[in-house]
Amino acid sequence: MTQPSGVAAPIAAFFATVGFAALAICGFGFTSLLTDTDVLSAPGLGQGSGIAAMLLCAVAFAGTEYGAVRRRRYTAALWVTLATLAAYLLGVVLGGVLSGADAAAAIGVAGEFALSWYALVLAVTSAAAAWAGIALHRTRARRPEWPWERDEDDE
Repeated sequence: MTQPSGVAAPIAAFFATVGFAALAICGFGFTSLLTDTDVLSAPGLGQGSGIAAMLLCAVAFAGTEYGAVRRRRYTAALWVTLATLAAYLLGVVLGGVLSGADAAAAIGVAGEFALSWYALVLAVTSAAAAWAGIALHRTRARRPEWPWERDEDDE
């Protein structure tokens, strides 16, 4: 019997990206609840910067995760994490400027985010999701089978 190959790289990267986005949003929500703070706390910034930041970091995660999954090295999760954090900070600034806020205020909010618990949450969720995507692609597992479903050659 042939050795099963792992999950295809695009599929593993897609699942990891969806998992990352869900974990990051959930993590931001719980961190906000526990610390009684806003993720991006600036009165004139609006919601556009947060939306742009999350979209940009999800796209950056997907692109770098696909490359990391294809290489099959767990250390690549570090680069995915760094790219995701940088993309989120860039998204805060770009989203703030495009929504009409002052550029200095948007940069200040990005700096405040970089030093907050939210940045740690984003880093941990992106590292965990990146590692999971790489592991999903590297695995050679098959679907579970009952004993009577197995071939005699497998035993």
